[in-house]
Amino acid sequence: MKLIITEKPSVGQAYAKVLGVRDRHDGYLEGGGYIVSWCVGHLVELSEPEEYDGRYSKWEYADLPIIPEEWKYRVSSGTKKQFEILKKLMARADVDSICNCCDAGREGELIFRLVYNKCGCKKPVERLWISSMEDSAIKEGFENLRPRTEYDSLYEAALCRERADWIVGINATRLFSCLYRHTLNVGRVMTPTLAMVVMREAAIKAFKPEPFYTVQLITDQVQAGGERMKERNQAAEIVEKCRTAGTARISKVTQKEKSEKAPLPYDLTSLQRDANRMMGFTAQQTLDYTQSLYEKKLVTYPRTDSRYLTEDMAGMLPKLVQKIQEETGIAADKSIPVHAQQIINGKKVTDHHAIIPTNSIQRASISELPSGEKAVFQLIATRLLCSVGDSFRYSETAVEMECAGEIFTTKGRTILDPGWKAIQESVYPPKKEKSEEPDTIQAISEGSVLILSDVKIKEGQTSSPKHFTEDTLLQMMESAGAEEMPDEVERKGIGTPATRAGIIEKLVQKGFIERRGDKKSKHLVSTDKGDALVTVVPEQIQSPSLTADWEEKLLEVERGNYDPKTFMAEISGMITGLVKNYEAVKGADTLLPSREKSGKVIGSCPSCGSDIAEMQKGWFCTNKNCRFAIWRDNNYFKKLGKKMTPQLAEQLIRKGSAPLKNCRSERTGKTYNATVTVSPGQNGEAVFSLQFDKGGKACRKAFVLSIVSITICSVFLTAA
Repeated sequence: MKLIITEKPSVGQAYAKVLGVRDRHDGYLEGGGYIVSWCVGHLVELSEPEEYDGRYSKWEYADLPIIPEEWKYRVSSGTKKQFEILKKLMARADVDSICNCCDAGREGELIFRLVYNKCGCKKPVERLWISSMEDSAIKEGFENLRPRTEYDSLYEAALCRERADWIVGINATRLFSCLYRHTLNVGRVMTPTLAMVVMREAAIKAFKPEPFYTVQLITDQVQAGGERMKERNQAAEIVEKCRTAGTARISKVTQKEKSEKAPLPYDLTSLQRDANRMMGFTAQQTLDYTQSLYEKKLVTYPRTDSRYLTEDMAGMLPKLVQKIQEETGIAADKSIPVHAQQIINGKKVTDHHAIIPTNSIQRASISELPSGEKAVFQLIATRLLCSVGDSFRYSETAVEMECAGEIFTTKGRTILDPGWKAIQESVYPPKKEKSEEPDTIQAISEGSVLILSDVKIKEGQTSSPKHFTEDTLLQMMESAGAEEMPDEVERKGIGTPATRAGIIEKLVQKGFIERRGDKKSKHLVSTDKGDALVTVVPEQIQSPSLTADWEEKLLEVERGNYDPKTFMAEISGMITGLVKNYEAVKGADTLLPSREKSGKVIGSCPSCGSDIAEMQKGWFCTNKNCRFAIWRDNNYFKKLGKKMTPQLAEQLIRKGSAPLKNCRSERTGKTYNATVTVSPGQNGEAVFSLQFDKGGKACRKAFVLSIVSITICSVFLTAA
């Protein structure tokens, strides 16, 4: 019997369907020589500092740095049941081998191995590694399972990333929070990203626009402009000279044929950038939509940093292009020449190839997709059609005019072959900018003299740097540190395609940056809290270049070219030096936001006995070292169709439970009555559970399927 373990139930069920595994049990399926179960995300996670030593439950400067000699792991409080199911399945006598079918990437490898190791399992393991959820790809993957040992270095890189983030987050957060008496969350990737936003906002605030002037010559055939000048008087003098002259001579005409190659297919970051720029989607929304499309078998694996396909895929491209045109109507009236060689390069494909539609679109109803998924699918489909198309070709004409001893220039272009742009513009018509040069210039020969119909001054002013959008911030994250790295370095920047969206969301959730603007054109700005953090955090923590260097070393660990112990020693050494040498910035108290004042006390903390007081975002323990909190914006109660109210919060704190009427099942839509209880979890956080009234058995089943033990804890005391 082979035990198959996936990352999510939905993926497990898809694999089971392909393999013919139909018998359902609690937390797994069985049949045909297979057992299929799942992890529900991270079942096993790093332990908190206080689990190493009880004194770490209080944040004390004297206890820093906290660097474990042996790392401890714990089972996530909300997923213990599924962990126990997996543990029993691994221990079954009839299970002779295990297949790691978690997502084919760094995180998927980590999720599986932590569970496998925590269960103490020693049975042989094989690895499923696929880039598509199509039935044919799943079958082929299971026919060609790979040895676990091929991914040992990938696992080492994942461990290094996780442990480095823990060391930096725990120690830096506690260091700055103790020194400045405010909770200041610091993260290995989060803080350098925040620093880029803060620096951009500082540049915008410091910018002072300066006027400039150009002289414009206008004739019946062409108009041209001169160089920029800072003084209007200087421009006015040239205007007078040109008006007096009355004519201009064409001193030079050059014509060149140019072309723009078709764009490559999308990797995740380039897809997120276009979706933000064109549709206003956040990076996280785009990732979520693409992940859903992947699980619906409509696109290939989303968390990729490659924009090429492998050589074995060239043959299928003509039929795929034809299917896309037929099923979507994109460029349906155009004959697209498929230049597969433009996007084939196996040497530039790392774990996964570029994101493209799958052959399954022929059996799907694209029009019935949710609007967000449909928009992202259209982007991916359009990009593939463009990427195999002809180059965009045009003729560029540059004209130089001389008048009264001054030189004026202009450019224009004539389209020779629209190529791939015709495909793109059939779906996304271009918006012509006012400042765009004319498409064409009338035929003019060198030496000809033109009569001036007008000469005028055009006034402008220098522009400030622009606020970051998610498009431009992703671009900065991707290229951070590139100038200081050798050209041969493959992955530059901070974060990975899989993590960048989460970093941006975390900065927003923690109040360091915020989104401003309308629905489709939001920009990102730093808050006072974000500005204060970057002001007090030293260069080595906020340096994009240093973080980019760490990311490159993690990639080398993944490839087996860099020692994991050396990488961890660098991280530990940096943090140790920071704790020993950092001195608080004088006057920083004036930069930091004032503490939120506690409101009405509603009872005693079930975890530590201190007062629970009402604050802006919920009801929190007044003991700053305690993690017990009940949030107003409470996801657990949202799942029940309920809102957290002051009356409900007080009843939960004073009595430990409260009756709820007409709760709603997300899966069935049916309502039921139940009693909700609250108690402190392993680390003092608030853990909710339900006790069902009589007659609620059907709803109990529906509830268990829709909610897998959500744990609510205070992010104010969680290391970034």
